Amino acid sequence: MDAKKSTLTEMEALNLLRDVDELYAARGRKVVHVNLKQQQPGTAELKALVLGPTGNLRAPTLRVGRTLVVGFDEATYRTVFEA
Repeated sequence: MDAKKSTLTEMEALNLLRDVDELYAARGRKVVHVNLKQQQPGTAELKALVLGPTGNLRAPTLRVGRTLVVGFDEATYRTVFEA
């Protein structure tokens, strides 16, 4: 699914996190990695990581197995795709 063409609402975006074990969220040069099996961040923290200013899922968003990558960071893409 192309997040730019098919926007997901706040609840739909947060529901994506139910089926993943890891979240990588890139914003600018900063990348946040959250192991959702070990950490239980609050809803507000998760929303800040995955939602843009319009309240929709940020693009690009990729799901690779049980890993969700939000935003673009070349080094993160290499890590996730080579694993």
